[in-house]
Amino acid sequence: MKSIFTRWLDSDIGFSFRSSPVAVGAAVVALICLLGALLAPLLAPHNPMDLTTLELSDARLPPAWEAEGRLRFVLGTDDQGRDILSALMYGARISLVVGLISVLLSMVIGVGLGLLAGFRGGWIDAFLMRLCDVMLSFPAILVALLIAGVGRALFPDAQESVAFGVLILAITLTGWVQYARTVRGSTLVERSKEYVQAARVTGVAPLRIMFRHVLPNVLGPVLVLATIHVATAILTEATLSFLGVGVPPTSPSLGTLIRVGNDYLFSGEWWITVFPGLMLILIALSVNLLGDWLRDALNPKLR
Repeated sequence: MKSIFTRWLDSDIGFSFRSSPVAVGAAVVALICLLGALLAPLLAPHNPMDLTTLELSDARLPPAWEAEGRLRFVLGTDDQGRDILSALMYGARISLVVGLISVLLSMVIGVGLGLLAGFRGGWIDAFLMRLCDVMLSFPAILVALLIAGVGRALFPDAQESVAFGVLILAITLTGWVQYARTVRGSTLVERSKEYVQAARVTGVAPLRIMFRHVLPNVLGPVLVLATIHVATAILTEATLSFLGVGVPPTSPSLGTLIRVGNDYLFSGEWWITVFPGLMLILIALSVNLLGDWLRDALNPKLR
């Protein structure tokens, strides 16, 4: 009996994936980054979260292949003596968690509101679309920066969980609009089709029609948008952390590491900024390439 993975590889989408070297390469890079982040406590040579193990005498050491480098710190250390390689694994973990949770929440809110607006129409549709227009009139990073800054001002001594919650909320409130507009447009097309009319004639409840019949037929564009939005959310988190309103300084996310290294970039300690920046580029690029492949694979006209 074939496994689920084997059946997926034999499907049309699986064949499209196997025949695309770019998609396979992007998936390998994304998988390596994901496993490195998830298994950071097991794979990382040091624990950058444990402040008791840090020594200032190890601060700003270059990578191991340079003259003053040490084999203990393959990619060097930052200004606090944290191992860059270990900080990258833990930092990618924080960035991925924030990005995935914010994308999931944005998708739930956007899909629900877009489905409601497209199916019901009338004043509900007009109100939600005007709300989307208002949100789109402001740059997303500016709205996220405002929300995160207000949250940090209201809770200056908050615990890390509250700070993470404010950051996720800021990214979520700027990301749901794209899902709402996409689902609303697809729902307007689907609600006039024969299967929806037949369900109405047979007395099926509107909520059941929306979630049982219409929703599965509008999820294709949503999956593509969510894949690409993960990279955008990670970059937004890194930007907010770089500006100082993201995750707390004690949690080395990729944006925090880049901000710390930026202070020492012109003094010669290039590795503190370059390696987190490369990690961020690899994650964003691989996810974007997977999103582009998924968009083409789900489009029947391109098969």
